Amino acid sequence: MEYQVDKSVCVGCGACAGNCCVSAIEEKDGKYEINTEACVGCGVCESTCPVNAISQK
Repeated sequence: MEYQVDKSVCVGCGACAGNCCVSAIEEKDGKYEINTEACVGCGVCESTCPVNAISQK
């Protein structure tokens, strides 16, 4: 499964990046994005995001 960050919803808190077990999430211009090549599809980022900005593609 691949995940994506809805940048219009992301508040830039970094909760997703702080909990990613493979460091596949990086901050870009105050928002976060998921490197889909590094992502293993565990879903921790989706469940960690306090504003529900992350979903499956």
